[in-house]
Amino acid sequence: MYKVLVADDDDNIREIIKYYFMKHKMEVREAITGKGVLEVLKTFTPDVILLDVMMPELDGYDVCREVRKKSDVPIMMLTARDDEVDRVLGLELGADDYITKPFSLRELIARIKAIYRRMEPSAPEKARKREEYLYNNGSLKIDVNRREVIVKGEAVKLKPKEFDLLVHLAKAPGHVYSREALLEQVWGYEFIGDIRTVDVHIKKIRKMLKKYNNDVLETVWGVGYRFQEGL
Repeated sequence: MYKVLVADDDDNIREIIKYYFMKHKMEVREAITGKGVLEVLKTFTPDVILLDVMMPELDGYDVCREVRKKSDVPIMMLTARDDEVDRVLGLELGADDYITKPFSLRELIARIKAIYRRMEPSAPEKARKREEYLYNNGSLKIDVNRREVIVKGEAVKLKPKEFDLLVHLAKAPGHVYSREALLEQVWGYEFIGDIRTVDVHIKKIRKMLKKYNNDVLETVWGVGYRFQEGL
């Protein structure tokens, strides 16, 4: 049974989501304030957090920032404001996805299930013998099984979605992926929202790698991104 924390100060929204999720065999906990979210997390470990942006005591951005200090649990932001700045801010603070109110419950459940699919290895992956490295050019090593990126002997800490994006690009060096393709193939659902999601995650990966002068991601202007082999 998957576990979900629904954080929203709107009673109707919480009840609708809770009822719908329980029909899909999910365990649901609720919080109505930002501080309430942090209290629930002391005794409950969710598989995903649905986090409203506008909440009393602490807003969703502050809560996201606090959660990311201790956990990589997937966070989906719920927002009534269809403003690009707000969406990008949430992603930069560590949110994995966002959905704008009013939203379709079918779309919401599809995105949640996509997160779950990414969390669970497929049968072929379970049966496959361990590969030590997906990519190793001496200075940069990507270990898929350990979910580690090592640059010049030092571990680079990437968020789960950042790691998944880097791995996806590294599996096909030189291949140019559009933003829409990356959203569908890495995020796991048909693209609906803002393609800036990809740009934000690429920016974060580059920031970490550039500390070691090892940026293997190339922007192909007007098209998308690719992994540069042999750097």
